[in-house]
Amino acid sequence: MSRIRSVRSAAAAVAALDRRTFLAATAATGATAGLGLAFGPGSGSAGASPPATAHAAARRVAQAPAAPSKAGTTLEAFSAARGTTGYRRLAAGPAWARAVRTEITGAKAGRAGRRTALASFVQLTDLHLTDVQHPMRYEFLRAGRPGAWRPHEALTVAGAASLIERINGLRGGPATGAPLSFVMTTGDNTDNNARIELEWFLTAMNGGRITPNTGDPRHYEGVQNSGHTAFWHPGQALRDADKALGFPRLDGFLEAALRTVNSPGLRLPWYSTVGNHDDLAGGVYSFGRDYATDFATGKRKLEIISAAEAERFSQATRQGTDPRGTRMKTLLEAHAKDMRTVTPDERRAPFTRAEYLAAHLDPAATGPGPAGHGYTRDNLDQGTLYYAFRISDDVVGISLDTTDPGGHYTGSLGTAQLRWLERTLRAHRDDYVIVFSHHYSRSLDNRNRDPARPGEARHGGDEVVALLQRHPRVLAWINGHSHRNEITPRSTFWEITTASHVDFPQLARVIEVVDNHDGTLSLFTTLVESAAPHRTDFSDLSQTGLAALYRELSFNAPGVSQKLAGDPTDRNTELLLRKA
Repeated sequence: MSRIRSVRSAAAAVAALDRRTFLAATAATGATAGLGLAFGPGSGSAGASPPATAHAAARRVAQAPAAPSKAGTTLEAFSAARGTTGYRRLAAGPAWARAVRTEITGAKAGRAGRRTALASFVQLTDLHLTDVQHPMRYEFLRAGRPGAWRPHEALTVAGAASLIERINGLRGGPATGAPLSFVMTTGDNTDNNARIELEWFLTAMNGGRITPNTGDPRHYEGVQNSGHTAFWHPGQALRDADKALGFPRLDGFLEAALRTVNSPGLRLPWYSTVGNHDDLAGGVYSFGRDYATDFATGKRKLEIISAAEAERFSQATRQGTDPRGTRMKTLLEAHAKDMRTVTPDERRAPFTRAEYLAAHLDPAATGPGPAGHGYTRDNLDQGTLYYAFRISDDVVGISLDTTDPGGHYTGSLGTAQLRWLERTLRAHRDDYVIVFSHHYSRSLDNRNRDPARPGEARHGGDEVVALLQRHPRVLAWINGHSHRNEITPRSTFWEITTASHVDFPQLARVIEVVDNHDGTLSLFTTLVESAAPHRTDFSDLSQTGLAALYRELSFNAPGVSQKLAGDPTDRNTELLLRKA
C-alpha cells in the first residue's frame, strides 16, 4: 500500500490516534534515539509551547560525551578531482580544516577545556528526490541552459540512501563527541512536487525499499534514451553532448538506476521543513491543480526545444514574471506535436500542502519519530507548515515555511506566520533558539500573494533578520535553497546556509551548540559526504557503486558551478557568539 494516502483517509488516521497511542509512539522514539537530546513532536499551534524534553537523557549527554571523532567527515577527507580537463574522476583528497570565526565576538583562550554541549544534530537540505520520467520537467530547456538537466538525476534515491548510511555511522558530534540527537531537513525533499517522490522521501528517511521507476515498469521513458544529443545516453554509442565532454558509456546504467534501492532509514528522530520544490510545480509555478494533475499524470512529455527558445523562456522564469505558469502552459501547447508518448501514471500527481502534512502525520510514516516529524494535527487543521519543537533543556527549534504559494522559486513569509514567529520568540525568551527554513535571507524577496489568502501581505528576509536580531538568544538561522555553503554573521546570530545533496559537493552538515563558560557560545559546523567511496569502477552498478557515481557525475555535470562548496570559512567552522 502506498505511504501517500488521500487527505481524507490520512487525516482520519491521525484523528484516530488517542493520547495513549501518541505517548507510546513518543516513548518509542526516545528508546530508538538512545541518549539523544530531541524528543517529542513539534507544536504547530500558534499558542502552544514545544513539548518537554527528556531532561535526564539531556543531562547524561552533557555529562558523558564520547571522544570527538573526525571519522566520516570532511575533517578527515574530501572527494577531490584528478586531472584538469575533460571528464574528471574523483578520489580521496585533502581534509578541510576547521576555521574559527570571530566577526560577532572574540574567542577566549582555554575554552576547549571548559566547554559543554547544549545540542548536537544534523542538517540535510535539497535532497531533490526525482522521478526522472515525470512529464512536467524542465529537461527540454537543456539545449539553451545546460544546467536545466543533470546527468546524475536518475541516482537521487541511491545517493540519499548512502547519505543516510553516513549519518547513521557518525560516532557523535565531531567537535564535542555529544550524541547526535536529531536530523532536520530544510526543504526541497522532492523535486517535482509529485506524490510518488514524497513516498520515496518518507521511505528513504524511515527505511525501506524504493523502486525509483514510474510509468512502464519494464522500460525507461525519459530523455536518456530519447536520441536527442543534448542528453547523456549512457547505454548507447550515440555521440551526445556529454560524451563529447568525456562522459563514459555505461551499458546497463538506466536499468540499474531504476532498480529497487534499500534505504537503511535514519536511526535518529528527524524533523521536516518544506521547500519550494515540495510545494510548487517544478519549484516555480502555482498552476491550477487540475491542469498540473492532468499533465503530470498524462501521456505527453516534452523533451527538447531550440536553444534560443530555451534561453528566452529561462530568462523570463528567472525574472519571476510568470508565477502562475501562463507562459509555461503556452509553450507546452505550442509544442504539443513534438512531445513523446509515455505511460501515464497517477502516482505522479502533485500533492497539496494538506497532503504533505497528512503524509508526515500518517502513523505508517513515523519511523524513528517523532510522530509527524514536527508537524501536528494543529498544522493540518490550520493549514500551516511551521512549528516549534524542544531540542534540549536549553534550546528550542523553530521551523518556518518560506515558500510563497503564489509562485516563483524565491520565498517570503505571510503576516500570520511572521506574527506567530514573533510570539514564539517572546514565549521562549529564556531559551536559546535555532531557526530553520528552506530559503536563505537574501532569497526571501517574493511578494506574490498567496491565492488562499489574497489579502495577506508577504514579508522578506530583511524583516526576518531584524526580528531575529531583536531576540539576542537566537543563535542561528539554518537554511538551504542556494545549493551553496555560505555562513554569514548577522550581528547577533549566524546565518548558516548549506549546499544541496543533488549538486556537487553533495554535503550534509553537523551542527553542535556549545557553552564555553566564559561568556561566549560556539557553534561548530562540520560537513559530511555520503558513505559511498570516493571513486568506483565504472563496471560497478551496485547500489553503492551508483551512489559513488552519483557524486562523480554531479561534479562533472555541465552548467553547474564549481564554487558551491563555498570558501573555507563557509565549511567546517567554529562560530563564536556572545552569551546572552
